[in-house]
Amino acid sequence: MAKSLILYDGNCVLCNRSVQFLQPRQKPGAIEYAAQQTEHGKSALKDCGLDKRRLDMLVLVENGRCYLRSTAALRAFRYLHFPWPLLFSLIIVPSFLRDPVYNLIAHNRYRWFGRMPRE
Repeated sequence: MAKSLILYDGNCVLCNRSVQFLQPRQKPGAIEYAAQQTEHGKSALKDCGLDKRRLDMLVLVENGRCYLRSTAALRAFRYLHFPWPLLFSLIIVPSFLRDPVYNLIAHNRYRWFGRMPRE
């Protein structure tokens, strides 16, 4: 089974902190990460049929399928050590209810959490 790939906005403090949260809690070798601004990230976005300039959502590539927004986040919890996979049960909430909350946070992520400093 191939590693799943999480594509995140590398300029976003919240997104980078989320990756820092996931990495030590994941099962060994389960998830790979790529900022959407990198060549690997852009290529994966293209493979998903997504615009490489659209950085407003988390993307999870899992077994050749691309999951977006709250679905991507919830599916990612399945790759973590207990008790985090229990959060995947929230997938029963329809995405038309979950995604507006996700979109609100995504739309305000720079204002609320800031941008990563330029190197």
